[in-house]
Amino acid sequence: MRPEKQFLVDEINTHLDKSDYLFLADYERSTVIDIAELRAELIKEEAEFHVVKNNILKVAARERGYPEIDEHLNGQNAIVIGGTNPSGVAKVLTKFFDKKDKMDVKVGILSSQRLEKDEVVALSKLPNIDAMRAQLLGLLSQPAQSLVFVLNGVPTAMLNVLQAKADKGE
Repeated sequence: MRPEKQFLVDEINTHLDKSDYLFLADYERSTVIDIAELRAELIKEEAEFHVVKNNILKVAARERGYPEIDEHLNGQNAIVIGGTNPSGVAKVLTKFFDKKDKMDVKVGILSSQRLEKDEVVALSKLPNIDAMRAQLLGLLSQPAQSLVFVLNGVPTAMLNVLQAKADKGE
């Protein structure tokens, strides 16, 4: 491989190292203003939008052992990577793309699993990571609360009986 091409592959690999997911977007009908708006939205999720050459992305994806995405590597493509919340990034992308109707998500890769466009939309409908943690914490604390009420019930009942006895004795 020529050094220039290897440099570009290394640059894409540097971007891909930033997260365990990748969304491939078609931006062919977009303006510079549209892309600037999208980048501003993605910054809130700590994600990045990078224009890539299809052949270079194909080489980098093969080197990383990603699933086959060659049929989507035509036209003008960009990758969206970065951040720790792929669901939040998918939300931003689908919301923005629905609003602008100029761009589209072609395919995604999440933890080396290929996601088709409808699966990316489904991912966008998941709650964010903080909401999922709160739900899990609620599920875990509920049995503990029930156990405390049961364990507290016996001494409380005993105290009630003793109090009733004391009240009757007076």
